[in-house]
Amino acid sequence: MKGKFIRCLLLIGLFLCSTGMASAHFTMVFPSDDASSVWDVTPEDYIADLGDTKTIYMMWGHPYEHILFNMGSMPKVSIMKPDGTVEQLTVEEITVDGQDEDGNLGTFVAYKTSFTVDQMGDSVVAVKYYDPDEDLIDYTKAVIHCGVEMWEGWDAEVGQETEIIPYMRPYGMEEGFVFAGKAMHNGAIFAGAPVEVEIYHTLDLGIEIVEKAEEMYPYDAPMVFTRLTTSNVNGDFMYTLDEPGIWFAGVTMEPESGSNVRGVFIIPVIEAFPSAGESSSAPSASSAELQQAVAEAKQAAEDAKAAAAESSTPSTPGFGSIVAVVGILAALFIVTKRKL
Repeated sequence: MKGKFIRCLLLIGLFLCSTGMASAHFTMVFPSDDASSVWDVTPEDYIADLGDTKTIYMMWGHPYEHILFNMGSMPKVSIMKPDGTVEQLTVEEITVDGQDEDGNLGTFVAYKTSFTVDQMGDSVVAVKYYDPDEDLIDYTKAVIHCGVEMWEGWDAEVGQETEIIPYMRPYGMEEGFVFAGKAMHNGAIFAGAPVEVEIYHTLDLGIEIVEKAEEMYPYDAPMVFTRLTTSNVNGDFMYTLDEPGIWFAGVTMEPESGSNVRGVFIIPVIEAFPSAGESSSAPSASSAELQQAVAEAKQAAEDAKAAAAESSTPSTPGFGSIVAVVGILAALFIVTKRKL
């Protein structure tokens, strides 16, 4: 009996180890002017003008909850330019402010690098980071766009061990758009891959929204932190990004031995354009209201014809039709005015 109990514990332990996909840790790759504003990242930070110097900050943690950990090794960073040339970038260790998993404020080891945007089009920042605590090799891609209608290079394959190839251009993506991509491992289709999807929150918002989630869903609050889907037999996956902000999609390879290897793609999502209140300057009437307006106008025309027939003054040809048209226009005006 004791032997069976021990084997049961071992099986549970193996199951927990095999299903833990980095616990929603991500390499956050944020362009920023300086470290003091790095946490205020917006989709516009992934846009550049020709000649700009872009500084890229890299932090390790939970984007949704805004929890940080020290980076355990120096990441390797390269940039693939629109013409396909690759430049290796120099990385510098820094510290950033944040909170740990217990809610304590402090400073954390992070890294930064920079490059000059010298080509119009899309430059792909590729980061490789190994975290010893999670035993995870994390490959992350972020696209820096430059130039009006210069939409070239965003879907480049940069040769990461596990990599996401986007089907959707990752800028100009509005809230509610569907992001789709292909999961790849060692250059081949990665079918049945678990895909984690998560949005980044600032510190104050992260604290607020986590407290609300834990109150509303005490049975499993993290289910709303990290969404999960799976790639199909062709390696394809998709997910609706329903809020504006900085989103992460991560595909994880979990080998039988050795480190997990994940490919992450960062998607900046803008607010809906035009917004719901700006979609139309003129109010619209429902079909029921229009049908009622037409019926009332027809009845008015019939009444006018009947009145003209009873009158000693002969009616003008087409008078009933004119009354009907005027009546319909007037009814439509009244209906639309009610909407204002």
